[in-house]
Amino acid sequence: MNGIYDEVRIALHAIWTRRWLALAVAWGVCVLGWLVVSQIPSRYESTSRVFVQMQTILPAGMDGVPQSTPMTVDTIRTTLISAVNLEKVVRGTDLAATISSDRDVADRVASLAPNIKIASQQDNVFQITTSASSPKLARQITQKLIDLFVEQNLAGDRSKTTQSLTFLDQQLAARQKQLADAEAKRADFQNRYLGSLPGTGSVSDRISAARSQMSQVDGDLAAAQSSLSAVQGQMAGTPATVAGAGGVAGAIGPARARLQAIQGQLADARARGYTENHPDVVALKSQLAAATAAARSEPLSGGSGGSSAQNPLYASLQSMVADRTATVASLRMRRSQLQGDLDLLNSKLTGDPEVAAEQGSIDRDYQVLKDQYDALLKQREQTAIVGQAQSQSDHVKFSVIDPPTMPSKPSAPNRMLLLTGVLVAGLAAGIGAAFAMGQLRATFATSSRLEKVAGMPVIGSIGEVVTRVQSNHRRRKFKMFLGGTAALGAAYVLLLGVEILQRGLAA
Repeated sequence: MNGIYDEVRIALHAIWTRRWLALAVAWGVCVLGWLVVSQIPSRYESTSRVFVQMQTILPAGMDGVPQSTPMTVDTIRTTLISAVNLEKVVRGTDLAATISSDRDVADRVASLAPNIKIASQQDNVFQITTSASSPKLARQITQKLIDLFVEQNLAGDRSKTTQSLTFLDQQLAARQKQLADAEAKRADFQNRYLGSLPGTGSVSDRISAARSQMSQVDGDLAAAQSSLSAVQGQMAGTPATVAGAGGVAGAIGPARARLQAIQGQLADARARGYTENHPDVVALKSQLAAATAAARSEPLSGGSGGSSAQNPLYASLQSMVADRTATVASLRMRRSQLQGDLDLLNSKLTGDPEVAAEQGSIDRDYQVLKDQYDALLKQREQTAIVGQAQSQSDHVKFSVIDPPTMPSKPSAPNRMLLLTGVLVAGLAAGIGAAFAMGQLRATFATSSRLEKVAGMPVIGSIGEVVTRVQSNHRRRKFKMFLGGTAALGAAYVLLLGVEILQRGLAA
């Protein structure tokens, strides 16, 4: 323990004996350090909080924007710190006084971008922080960024919609002219090559349509022939006359008249193809049984029983046979006409295949132009609706929660801390220099140290005898040393005062 204490004493003695060197080094380091700190430019930060939200009165899918869309930090950052926006900021603030060429503008834009920070605090709330060399400039930059954002997203959307409508109108006019030319070409081809052919469209389309109609007519004809055969079979088993009163219709009683009417309805249902289990047929059979029993008990109103009258069921079947025969004849005629059209179209396709190929090409070109025109027209209508919606409401809901602040003190650098750090570093450098010099030029402060180094016993030591003159001289030098040390502290305090004064003036 005594050894460590002796070593500390020896080190302190070596530093004290070289205290002027320590003071000189401390002054040099502090002056250079404080000069460097003074050259560091101050940075002031201005902050503002804004609320931004995408919104639209249109339903989702109309313009690709949902009813309420939160904006991301990347979206805001991309919008605010684009090169175009930053150039407007440079030209619209006090930075404009520092530029004289496009190169200066590019330099200011490049140095401005890293000094703008955007952070998301919560949903749709963002904080914009701008760093600049003066409080006024920092506030100007922040306010200009907010103004540009409002201008581009509120007024810019409407101008973009107008430009889009103008572009779409130009494209529609061009497509309309091309479509009119294609229609004229198509009509001319129809008149020259296909005017005498039946149907519409290409030859292949006409053949397909004719075959489809032919298939339908064949089905209708088979059904009509089957129905005619059924009616003819029913008529073959129906008597032409029935027993009555001298053939006078008025001699038949109500019960027999009802019986004949039900028989006619039942025959008509069977002619239509109804089966015996059909609900209508079952109901008519039930009614027929009741009517037959009533007719048997009804007395004849007059005349002999051997007279007869025309059977109304037979007359009804005759009318139905005539109607079915006319339907079959009409369908056969239609089938013959379609067969002739098919033969004509097939002969045209076989005899001149180039015409069919040319028509296919013309029709394809026309359809492509028509689809393009319809798509542009639909897009134009949607854009017009979006424009009307934007004129009635804002596409971006924007509000400033906290306006840009005017900073009262610099955010960087912390000069007071730096000045203190330089002072500490200067004192440490001075002490270190004195200690290092003591190690290079070693002396023996105690007899025990001399004895240890020399390896020989020390008989004794003689203390230093200081005269009055030397004592006064040393006292003056000590006062000068204290004055130099105090001057270093005073310089530090003075620099702190200047920094506080500058902060007050900047505020």
